[in-house]
Amino acid sequence: MRDAEERITRLEETVAHQLKTIEELSDQLAEQWKVVEQTRAKLLTERFLSLEEQAQDATPVTRPPHY
Repeated sequence: MRDAEERITRLEETVAHQLKTIEELSDQLAEQWKVVEQTRAKLLTERFLSLEEQAQDATPVTRPPHY
C-alpha cells in the first residue's frame, strides 16, 4: 500500500511540474505573438509609407494628346 501512495505522490508531482511548464510556455508564446504582431504592423506601415512616397515621385497622369 505504501508503494502505491508513493507512486501516486510522484505522479501528482510530475503532473504539477508539467502544468507549470505548460503555463510558462503558453505565456511565452503569447508574448512572442504580441512581438510578431507589432513587428508585422510596423513593417506594413513602413511598406505603405514607402509606396506612398514612390507614388508621389511618379510622373503625373496627363491626358493623351489626341483628347
